[in-house]
Amino acid sequence: MDRTAFEVPPERLRWRCDPERFPFVCTDELNPLDEFIGQERALRALEFGLAMDRPGYNIFVTGLSGTGRASAIQAYLQRRIAEKGVQGSGPHPQDRCYLHNFADPDRPQLVALPGGRGRSLRHQIERLLTDLRQAIARALTEPEFEAHRKALLDAAQAESQAVAQALEQEALGQGFLLRPAPMGIQIIPQVNGRPLSREEYMAISGDLRAALEAQERELRARVEAAFERGHQLQREANERVQALVEQTGDFASSHLFQELTGEYRDFPPVLQFLQDLRTYTLEHLDLFLENGRAGPQPQEPPSPPGPTNGLRRLGPDNPYLPFRVNVLVDNSGRTGPPVVIEPHPTYGNLFGKVERRSLMGAYFSDHTMIKPGALHLANGGYLILNARDVLATPAVWESLKRALRVREVRLEDPMEQMVPGFAAPQGLRPEPMPLTVKVIMTGPPLLYQLLSRTDEEFWEAFKVRADFDTQIPRTDTHLDAYARFVGSCCGRHGLLHFHRTAVAEVAEYGARAVADQEKLSSRFGPLEDLLIEADYWARRAEHTMVMGEDVRKALHEKVYRASLVEERIRELITQGTILVDVEGEQIGQVNGLAVYDLGDISFGRPSRVTAQTFMGRNGVINIERESQLSGKIHDKGVLILSGYLGARYAQDKPLSLAASICFEQSYEEVEGDSASSTELYAILSDLAGAPIQQEIAVTGSVNQKGEIQPIGGANEKIEGFFAVCKAKGLTGNQGVLIPAQNVRNLMLRHDVVEAVQQGLFHVYAVSTVDEAISLLTGWPAGARESNGAYPEGTINALVDRRLRELAQGIQAFSGRESTGNALPPGTS
Repeated sequence: MDRTAFEVPPERLRWRCDPERFPFVCTDELNPLDEFIGQERALRALEFGLAMDRPGYNIFVTGLSGTGRASAIQAYLQRRIAEKGVQGSGPHPQDRCYLHNFADPDRPQLVALPGGRGRSLRHQIERLLTDLRQAIARALTEPEFEAHRKALLDAAQAESQAVAQALEQEALGQGFLLRPAPMGIQIIPQVNGRPLSREEYMAISGDLRAALEAQERELRARVEAAFERGHQLQREANERVQALVEQTGDFASSHLFQELTGEYRDFPPVLQFLQDLRTYTLEHLDLFLENGRAGPQPQEPPSPPGPTNGLRRLGPDNPYLPFRVNVLVDNSGRTGPPVVIEPHPTYGNLFGKVERRSLMGAYFSDHTMIKPGALHLANGGYLILNARDVLATPAVWESLKRALRVREVRLEDPMEQMVPGFAAPQGLRPEPMPLTVKVIMTGPPLLYQLLSRTDEEFWEAFKVRADFDTQIPRTDTHLDAYARFVGSCCGRHGLLHFHRTAVAEVAEYGARAVADQEKLSSRFGPLEDLLIEADYWARRAEHTMVMGEDVRKALHEKVYRASLVEERIRELITQGTILVDVEGEQIGQVNGLAVYDLGDISFGRPSRVTAQTFMGRNGVINIERESQLSGKIHDKGVLILSGYLGARYAQDKPLSLAASICFEQSYEEVEGDSASSTELYAILSDLAGAPIQQEIAVTGSVNQKGEIQPIGGANEKIEGFFAVCKAKGLTGNQGVLIPAQNVRNLMLRHDVVEAVQQGLFHVYAVSTVDEAISLLTGWPAGARESNGAYPEGTINALVDRRLRELAQGIQAFSGRESTGNALPPGTS
């Protein structure tokens, strides 16, 4: 049979990109690419999700594989914001500040201010503290204040002294002397101005002594009343002095607070805080007398010297803590909504955390130790996350869904989320922050499908899917965009710019990556790696720009670095350890092709597929399945063979056949249906007794109607068999038979195409089993005639005759006692 009718011409084995189609010589002439290529569906989904200002319309991006996808989305959002003036997922982003809560210090209050005002408030409060120290200290040390205070104290002391003197004169008039003592005032009787000794006092007669004791009791009551009056006068004086101090402090500080209250009168929470801070200041004026004369003060003023100075400042009772403003989110200088990427979404990095400090074996926290998370920083804008990272971190996924559902961010200890009943070693519970953020999560399609099926709350949080395609049509527009992408990478990574021949090679690699002559890969991560490696080899060759040969060198070296396993298998085939014939012909034996995927490299290798047919009723026996080395798809492909054989040959007789098929020297699971046609050819060859040319390897699946169906990995399979044939010696007759639909998927290596051009190797494309079996055996397949029989000397006639013989043999063997039902021999 003439094989040339099925041979694929060399120009169809690979799409070649003509460098002359590019209107430039070098990529330094091009403008950088700043947009996605050929992703209209995904971009429309992004536009919809970003514009939809409703709860739950967050975006899950699938299909955007390769490196830099988060940064690509970030760049897209920033361009969109700049071009369209997008205002983000809420009002203009605000500053968020935590302030001391005077009513409940364990619950710091959160205030929102326009962008930039948070930092201003912090500086103003710091300056306020410095000014208060100076103003109050100066006011309370003025001579006028000292004179007034002294006058108040002196007046009280003078009145106390007058009361004491009057009491002393009264006591002397009654014959008693008042003498101060450690235990109080002693009342001593005296005679003729001389105090009586104890002995003299005891010698006095009883009636006289009783009268003296009565007078003494009366006088002691008067003394106690006088002392109480003295204490009262002292208290009143202290109160007047304290009122004077407060009045003076209020006068000295009122204008400082008035300036701030006037500036923040439109922000009630800040206004209330300033009022509480003023009250706190007047209640703790003694703090502002410490080192008040010492010029400008530091941010956190020092306490009086002493052994507890440091502890007082750092401990939980820091008296200056109310003057500290924690600017949690600072949007100063920002003109649009924030775009935040969180590459490591731990609980603390995403939701913020409350730090703790250790003091004498105990931990304490305050509002200045609250640190923001990515949700705080992205509030009012966009947050980009990787779904796998979020799901891999404990408690993050559930907490994220909860935050998006209730639209607020709570600062909690992550252990409380992961361990029921766990109590954090601190009682700080900051006020939650209202949340208006658009979350954009990237992940593989399989993960999206898994979450959609298993997580009921997933749909509530992520209602928009933006599906980026991994391949785009090969149009002139996209080829030009490819060239601009190359130029952008050169500028971004400091690479040598690419000559147009190199850009053409990159475009061909893009088609090879998706195994389609009419498509280009949109997985720009691997493309970027190729550009970097080509730059390396160009510099090694001392080129001033990257040429096409440098790109080929980079591709060759990349394959070489990862092809150790492929070479070892090829050596085993060449040595004869793995049995593969590339010459001659055999009955019931075909060279099948399989693809090995090692992660960083995929390669094809031939495998001997054999079939044995014999009398029986078991149908097609899959030895791989019986030995549990067959996958489900491969099992399905084998079962289809029985359907094809029955439909083609068992219309006038039962299909009485037992056939065993096997991948020889295969010791691992066989999966996929791309070898189903190969197994069918082996069975037909064995039934017909027609030898198959071993110089042709075969791939392709088959359906029950005998149509050859396309398969994956066509390039790797052809190149794998070519490498084996080259190692054993090319004869000019060797080749590979593929489904006709796979011709558009061919992007073969240059050396394979050159071998085909030289007539050393061949690629054949077929559409039916009849075409393939004819090409493999050299015999015509034969079409059924009007009488139901196949022409003599054809494969189908030989197969039909053999199946009839097997059916007759089965019937004769099982029905020897009733031979009247035997099939007439020799009919078809």
